[in-house]
Amino acid sequence: MPVEQHLKIFYLQPYHEGTSIADIVSAMDDLPKHAIAKAPWVDYQYKPDCAFAIAHGNSNIYIKFFVVEDAVLARFTTPNSLVYKDSCVEFFIAFNNEQSYYNLEFNCLGTAYVGYGSGKTQREAAPVPIVERIKSSCLLRSADGKFKWELTLVIPTDTFYRHSSPQLLQLDAKCNFYKCGDDMPVPHYLCWNNIVSDAPEFHLPDFFAKASFIPQS
Repeated sequence: MPVEQHLKIFYLQPYHEGTSIADIVSAMDDLPKHAIAKAPWVDYQYKPDCAFAIAHGNSNIYIKFFVVEDAVLARFTTPNSLVYKDSCVEFFIAFNNEQSYYNLEFNCLGTAYVGYGSGKTQREAAPVPIVERIKSSCLLRSADGKFKWELTLVIPTDTFYRHSSPQLLQLDAKCNFYKCGDDMPVPHYLCWNNIVSDAPEFHLPDFFAKASFIPQS
């Protein structure tokens, strides 16, 4: 088994209808950043710069991804489409040591796929109205021959639709974060918590790391 990290998810003021997502975008810049920098598979050693910041507000999870890469691809605009083929970042999470887990995947436009199940081939796509409740803000620019993009997400707890109104502070969680791009000029597969497998594979909950939702101080 891998050496497991422990992700502490700190409290951020809750997002509500009167909150500008721009305020969340700015607030996330002040949080610790965690590198998605492990490339466990020898045939896929291209490593874009990628990191994330994460927080919660009781009824929301906030994530901001920071990416610098040589090329971008953004074709999918429909919820639950094949965003992993584009410039993509991903967040997988399981609650209370359950075998089933959620996979949340986003291309650089913020197009989202949300799935749930106990393994790669046992997945169901979340209802589209649930996926559409995820708020996003994206910024994409080019500089010095690189593409730099940031993606901020406000993920309501009802996104986790197989759990009844989950109270984050009462849940044990495990998670992992990824950067990929199957159809990119140079395909790549990066993870935050290390994975041991013969070929690129993210649907391995044994390699999720512990995550704790920290109460408001």
